[in-house]
Amino acid sequence: MFVIFLFGTASYFQLEISRWMRPELRGGEVTDMALDAAARFLTARAPGAGRWSLSLPSGRGNEAMLVSWEPREGSEGDVGEAPLDPLTGQVVALRDTRGGEFLYTFHYQLHYMEWWLGRYLVIVAALAMLVALLSGIITHKKIFADFFLLRFGKGQRSWLDAHNVTGVLALPFHLMITYTGLVTLMFMAMPWAINASFPDRDALYGASSPAALNREASGNTAPSLPFSGLLDRARVAGDGFDPGYITIRNPGDAAAVAEIWPQNSRLVTRGRPIYLDGVTGTPLFAPSSRGAAAATQDVMIALHAGRFSLPVLRWLYFLSGVGGTLMITTGLVLWTVKRRAKLPDPARPHFGFRLVERLNIGVIGGAPAGISVYFLANRLLPLHLGHHADWEVNSLFIAWGALIVWTIARPAKRAWIEALTVCAILFGMVPVVNALTTARGFIPSLIARDWVFASFDGTMLAMSAACAFAAWKTASHKPRSASRGEARAFVEVAL
Repeated sequence: MFVIFLFGTASYFQLEISRWMRPELRGGEVTDMALDAAARFLTARAPGAGRWSLSLPSGRGNEAMLVSWEPREGSEGDVGEAPLDPLTGQVVALRDTRGGEFLYTFHYQLHYMEWWLGRYLVIVAALAMLVALLSGIITHKKIFADFFLLRFGKGQRSWLDAHNVTGVLALPFHLMITYTGLVTLMFMAMPWAINASFPDRDALYGASSPAALNREASGNTAPSLPFSGLLDRARVAGDGFDPGYITIRNPGDAAAVAEIWPQNSRLVTRGRPIYLDGVTGTPLFAPSSRGAAAATQDVMIALHAGRFSLPVLRWLYFLSGVGGTLMITTGLVLWTVKRRAKLPDPARPHFGFRLVERLNIGVIGGAPAGISVYFLANRLLPLHLGHHADWEVNSLFIAWGALIVWTIARPAKRAWIEALTVCAILFGMVPVVNALTTARGFIPSLIARDWVFASFDGTMLAMSAACAFAAWKTASHKPRSASRGEARAFVEVAL
């Protein structure tokens, strides 16, 4: 759950992270010139394709326009895509990276294993989390009083206060995010009703979603309307319609159909597409909307991902996720503190206790360190390196694994101090390396009002400071001497 919360919290800014990891692109508002250039590119690159598609930037992170093409059904031809500059429409060379998308994917299906196995592990963890939250609400008699109780410098008591405050402060968020996370994976978590009602998943999707409007190619050549003209017609046809994705079926044919989807990143439910005649721009009959059950699922997924949120709400999502991560972190620390006091000889714990304690240190310190190395690898790995994106991901787990091995071999307190110090150094290196390898360092970004780059580097510095403070507090902490009876009394109070 620590890993799920940590990577999921970072994913609230996955588009901004992806933007930072592609510094070659300077985005902006899409121009008609860029749209016309995209149409010319597709006409030259895939003149006989059965489908052209154009994905427009969402406005978060200033992504590139992405064009793609597919051959006609039953014909030979290639499938491809190309990123275009949203200002000029020219093809841009972007470094190979999975960006923030990897952090998002990892938080619900893990890595280095079959996707279905990773998702089932996440489902089990999320179910346990939901049970723990509900049972904690029922059994926690002083849940509201503990919200206002945070004492510093009191050793284990301070850890317990921090655990209670971070748990209670964002409790509605924790319940919402855990339950809606299970809803996003409900077809795997509880598939029995679906299996009893539909022969396969394709039948389910066909019943829950309207079929796309399509027409057979006529064989008569006719120029399709430019992308800019089709998007303008869509804005007129739908009041307040904000185009985000357009597909033209049978481009260059008299029976061409344009399917235009809204920017789903700004909607709570999945928007309905607008269909236009690809040659004349005349609105065509649209299929019926999805049912109430599918719309409810859309709302749950939107609440979980927060894709509709504006910057202020997105930061609240992020801070609530940080609170959840800290709640789990303090819970892991408290678990070992309580059980050490119960051991016959706390100075010489048994193997099982030592294993859990070292794994806690390796995961709590290693996962953030791995994320920082992931960002560093994006800047430091040679751009011509084969499988550049894969090696960025590999770098994350190599660093994480190395830190786990190191902490296992060190005394517990030294392991905490060294792991947190490594995290502080690595996070602090990210903006430095960015400034040395690109022209978009922290200060130039502030001057240029490039808030994506400036905010990213500022967040890395804040993470470095937080880890350094935690390392200093751990190094300067001197446990109070207490009798065995006092230690057991604390355990009873804590429990």
